[in-house]
Amino acid sequence: MLLANSRTCREVDSSWSPAAGVGRLLVFLCSVIVAALIGGVGRAELQFDVFVGYGSSGSSDGIVREGCWFPVACEVFNDGSSFDAVFEFSSLQTGGGQVRRMRIELPTNTRKRFCFPLFAGTSRYATWQARLLDTSGRLRAERPDIQVQDISRESYLLGGLTRSFAGLPVFPPPGSARGPQARVARMTVEQFPDNPLALEGLNALYINSEKAVELKVGQVSALTTWVRGGGVLVVGIEQIQDIESTGWLRELVGFELTGAFTNRSRGEVHRWLTTQPGSIPGSPYAQLEQDNVFEEGEFLAFTATAPSENVRLAVGGKPLAVAARCGRGEVITLLFSPEREPFKSWKHRQWFWPRLLGVSNNCFRQTQGVPYGGLSMDGVFGAMIETRQTRKLPVEWLLLLLAIYLIVIGPLDYWWLKKINRQMLTWLTFPAYVAIFSLLIYWLGYKLRAGETEWNELHLTDVLEAERGVILRGRTFASLYSSANAKYKLASDLPNAALRSEYRGFIGGGQESSRVNAELIANAFRAEVAVPVWSSLMYISDWVQQAEPPLVVSMTQKTNEVTVTIENRLSRPLGQVFLAYQNTLYTLGGLAAGQRNSITISPETGTDLFAFVRFHGARFQSAAMARNQAFGHIQQSRLDLVPETVVAASLADLLTANQGAPQQSAGPPGVSIQRGFVSPPGQDLSDMLRKGDAVLLVWDPDQSPVPGSLIRSKVPRVARNNMYRLTVPVTYTR
Repeated sequence: MLLANSRTCREVDSSWSPAAGVGRLLVFLCSVIVAALIGGVGRAELQFDVFVGYGSSGSSDGIVREGCWFPVACEVFNDGSSFDAVFEFSSLQTGGGQVRRMRIELPTNTRKRFCFPLFAGTSRYATWQARLLDTSGRLRAERPDIQVQDISRESYLLGGLTRSFAGLPVFPPPGSARGPQARVARMTVEQFPDNPLALEGLNALYINSEKAVELKVGQVSALTTWVRGGGVLVVGIEQIQDIESTGWLRELVGFELTGAFTNRSRGEVHRWLTTQPGSIPGSPYAQLEQDNVFEEGEFLAFTATAPSENVRLAVGGKPLAVAARCGRGEVITLLFSPEREPFKSWKHRQWFWPRLLGVSNNCFRQTQGVPYGGLSMDGVFGAMIETRQTRKLPVEWLLLLLAIYLIVIGPLDYWWLKKINRQMLTWLTFPAYVAIFSLLIYWLGYKLRAGETEWNELHLTDVLEAERGVILRGRTFASLYSSANAKYKLASDLPNAALRSEYRGFIGGGQESSRVNAELIANAFRAEVAVPVWSSLMYISDWVQQAEPPLVVSMTQKTNEVTVTIENRLSRPLGQVFLAYQNTLYTLGGLAAGQRNSITISPETGTDLFAFVRFHGARFQSAAMARNQAFGHIQQSRLDLVPETVVAASLADLLTANQGAPQQSAGPPGVSIQRGFVSPPGQDLSDMLRKGDAVLLVWDPDQSPVPGSLIRSKVPRVARNNMYRLTVPVTYTR
């Protein structure tokens, strides 16, 4: 037995060889590698998704409107070891663009979501990249070459927060690929912004009541602020409990839901759809044929105690769509669910939404199209606050200097050296001429451009209605002149604030004037900007702040007489007060601290509004263009910083509008073939005049609407001015 066992052992030992051992080791290593690969595929340690624009699914499909703020949302899921990360989002624009950084903590098995606003100040082919770094600077994840779908400023953009994908609103196909378009962007609760600035690229937003319940406090605050600032909110009701159990939504709707019943259109919705207000030749709605299946189909509707003057659509004497003003914006409540049958299968559903929202028919016609040109209003405000320490060299003097230089290094040098018979000295005289003229040019530049570092601020502060107090929606235009090559600190501690550089429009090739490096802290920022020696750069900060009302205004009209009551609730006097109403501008004088004043006005006591805007805005175009030119007459690139100029800039759309435009019916901004100036939504107040409101503008010299300043570096020269802007609904009395 022992012999047999020993023989067996010897046989086994003799079967082993080095080649067999190496083979078994390779098999083992391959098994380990395959298992690791399978485990890596099955569970990624870091998930990094970036959603740029409205309706982005993580690829280059987000929608961005020209010259508007838009959201950038990020979602990070860390299933690996904990680490502190730095999120970096940057533009690949050469020489300019924006860089945003945010510090985030990523513990194990943690998902982080955040969203911030960014300004569409680059060309329509802009590209961004997103990176996730750890504290040592090592790249952990990256999303390169992110692009978006750009649409023109005149296009209409509707966001949709729906309960189902099939319930998303739809528009008819655009009539022209280059012209204005009507687009719909699907949004989600997870990526919905909590900063109202990020919503300003939308014209309107549809929200299903079932999804409205899921919004968080910050998202609700952003949504309500956006509506009060001029946004249009469409609410589709799924069930009464959604409205009654959500306080903020019940407040926006503004009326009580009393019950539910089954309704039928019986042709009334079709008649409403095909009958547009006013006479519009060639209207696409008039060609629509009635959908009998929809008109006879039953649907669940809700009854409400809505004022009759607010009913936009009714069937059988029962309201189906109710519209009500909310600050500068509007809330349209649909007393049915547009995501259920028979509405979901209605063949004219794509025409219902533009009819409800008043979208211009030009978005669906075969038109010539609107180019992406137009001058930016940033250049106009920049011309007001540009430093007065510097001057430009006139082109005539530049040409004269160049002619003298060519004469000296050419004919004069040749004649003089030939006269003294020392032609070989040209090797010495030519460098001497270059040195002398270089010193001369430097001396001229010093005399023309040198000065002390200077910071000038101009605030446009819109006072918006709120449930408690008011909402200040501010735009701070700041010009920074630097006496040396230096970097400066900018910061804002306001609850919602964002920073951008000057948008140049088509003059700058659709580019921004400078690069901004900003660190995001919640919804505020800390930034560092570099300004070259003897030059000025402009930066704009958009912000939102809750506050006590600085002014209280009311207006009543009886026949042709209008009574305006203004109360200054500040502890300081205010400067000149201007009131724009219909086609007339009234100058009402100043206001002492705490003063309450009632003034009766009539058209005979004011001046023609169009004439005023065109007189004070006559040089807007030349000034905006001259600011980007290195040479020329300095007077062409400057505008006087006086209240009259700021008033004209706040109504710049009237420069290209027809005489009767402010008295036309309400509705979203129309589409004009002739483009004038480009400004972000809400900056120009001409649309509020078209809605029948009055616009009050109050000059607050040498003051800022909020404590502190945007610049945190020490600057020898600082100046600040403010213009309060209020829209006032008019109450008519008998």
